[in-house]
Amino acid sequence: MKQILNFIHGEFVPARSQRVFDKLSPLTNLPLYQVAEAGRPEVDAAVAAARAALKGDWGRMTVDKRMAMLHAVADGITKRFDDFVAAEEADTGQPHHVIAHAFVPRGAANFKVFADLMKNVPTEAFQMDTPDGRGAINYAIRKPKGVIGVISPWNAPFLLMTWKVGPALACGNTVVVKPSEETPATAALLGEVMNAVGVPPGVYNVVHGFGPDAAGEFITSHEDVDAITFTGETRTGAAIMKAAAHGIRDVSFELGGKNAGIVFADANFDDAVEGIFRSAFMNTGQVCLGTERVYVERPLFDKFVSALKARCEAVKYGRPSDEGSNYGPLISQEHKRKVMSYYAKAVEEGATVVTGGGVPEMSGELAGGAWVQPTIWTGLPETAAVVREEIFGPCCHIRPFDSEEEVVGLANANRYGLSTTIWTQNLTRAHRMAAAVEVGITWVNSWFLRDLRTPFGGSKQSGIGREGGVHSLEFYTDLRNICIKL
Repeated sequence: MKQILNFIHGEFVPARSQRVFDKLSPLTNLPLYQVAEAGRPEVDAAVAAARAALKGDWGRMTVDKRMAMLHAVADGITKRFDDFVAAEEADTGQPHHVIAHAFVPRGAANFKVFADLMKNVPTEAFQMDTPDGRGAINYAIRKPKGVIGVISPWNAPFLLMTWKVGPALACGNTVVVKPSEETPATAALLGEVMNAVGVPPGVYNVVHGFGPDAAGEFITSHEDVDAITFTGETRTGAAIMKAAAHGIRDVSFELGGKNAGIVFADANFDDAVEGIFRSAFMNTGQVCLGTERVYVERPLFDKFVSALKARCEAVKYGRPSDEGSNYGPLISQEHKRKVMSYYAKAVEEGATVVTGGGVPEMSGELAGGAWVQPTIWTGLPETAAVVREEIFGPCCHIRPFDSEEEVVGLANANRYGLSTTIWTQNLTRAHRMAAAVEVGITWVNSWFLRDLRTPFGGSKQSGIGREGGVHSLEFYTDLRNICIKL
């Protein structure tokens, strides 16, 4: 069986313990390949390689040459586009159009965008008076933070990993990446591209494994890791914060979300239905920015629920390569059990199941996959578990509202504050609502529309810090001031 190895100092290496774990297909639950499980020795070696690279050719490289190298990485990904798409489809089971048209191209773009940004962003300079009349000049310089620990998730593995690695390398850092144990393939494949374009050994390292008392914890508690960036659930983020407190190391987190979608009666109806469908059910609902709470102005409520129901019932299950397939499985049987427990809980709490709520009938090998139906509920109070808690599955609860004040209160009455999507053709209301909802990013008449120059991150328990544009540079560099007395 094929084995995916750790990538340390430019070489693919097995675990010294020879420990491996199986990666199972979300489509069939059959083994895809084995993964070498990194222990503390592999993490120590990866961190040491990253530290050494900072003092070697990478640390001495000019900005122009480093930026050219990152452009070459992006081009190298594009040259092996089909390999990256195939690896991501196998790991996640998601439809071809999602992987090929969004996740892989945007993953490659992360290297070029942040390379160009780093090359062109200015720093501060000030002239100041001094008592002797001669004056002084202050100016700022950016220096790489050092070795960055990157803990990336499984729901859009290549895109979200490069969203961190791209700016980290652009700023001159080195990285030790721990991809999710569910989706290790593209992180390893990127190592081949790094070698092919001549990125110095130790700049990009990958160790595979799990979280507590494993590779993830060994990275976040390692004293030679200077900063940690993580995308995942809030509970794990809290554990990483505790580990990062030792040594007072910086963190950047995108955490959980229980995002609200708000549809006013004056919205473009077809656009709103399609937008909410995408935000609730794309990637089988496994999107941090996804919509699990939908609030629809009462005059439009029944019509909207009916239209979204029809859209859900028209999905076509299948393999990524199947003609017309547009809906994949959940990532694993474990996650399926979690989602199905919430489907059962919704019924226990008295929900009206508009559509879904179960498992579709699949034939052949696909019968063993992690398939669940897209599901819509109505009729629950805001205190219900499926309205309060992040499920991370293809489901949403829809509730009517009667006023702006009411829906703002409903949207904000949650411990999370990652994103929202608002649908209205009233421009004044759009601005008013966008400012009132307590989230890191608001989309108006759209969803998942990202300009990489803009700030991205969550409020409340949905994250710490901002990424994107100059905000990524603020995390991945130390901004230092130099004062020159004239």
